[in-house]
Amino acid sequence: MRHLTPLEARVLGVLIEKQSTVPDTYPLSLNALVAGSNQKTARSPVIEATEAEVLTAVDGLKSLSLVFEGSSSRVVKFEHNTARVLQVPSQAVALLAVLMLRGPQTAAELRLNCERLYRFVDISSVEGFLDELADKAVPMTVKLARAPGARESRWAQLLCGDAGLTPAPPGEAADGAVSSGELSALKAEQTRLAAELASLKALVQRMARELGIEEQASADDAI
Repeated sequence: MRHLTPLEARVLGVLIEKQSTVPDTYPLSLNALVAGSNQKTARSPVIEATEAEVLTAVDGLKSLSLVFEGSSSRVVKFEHNTARVLQVPSQAVALLAVLMLRGPQTAAELRLNCERLYRFVDISSVEGFLDELADKAVPMTVKLARAPGARESRWAQLLCGDAGLTPAPPGEAADGAVSSGELSALKAEQTRLAAELASLKALVQRMARELGIEEQASADDAI
């Protein structure tokens, strides 16, 4: 399969994203595709593609069987066929979509940004799928060389080719700095764990009251 143009990748990423985030309006009309491609949030870079440009990108994706027209509406709508054409699982499709929409990211950032498309258990599972994509006969992802001062390497998708990308050398070691994206991911994980802990504590307290052992529980807490 030939490399995608940046706009083709953006359109494909939008279709994958919206299938999960707004299923009630999926497949997408051309107007919805244009709006999603030009979205100001969760996009890097932010672009201003015209309807004609997006339609050209759609035609290019249709020629690769990555996109096809739906037949259940009077308005022409489009849906993607990524998993079948690329022969990858839904987890990999989610990662590729976020990479196409937001550009290179660390595994921690990808886990956070994929939350609405697929919920990965941990960062190592993200890295596992990224490694699988990188090890394919025709690689679809690549681990980039770490930027100066960065603790973790970023990953990029290769569906648009590898122009301007510098792969990480084998066995690259990490230093002590933490990127802003990783910090956001860690804060989000901390918030989630704190909420789970609070829920568990409330459940234990309720069970203690129902069993008539509230005083003993209070004594244990004091200890």
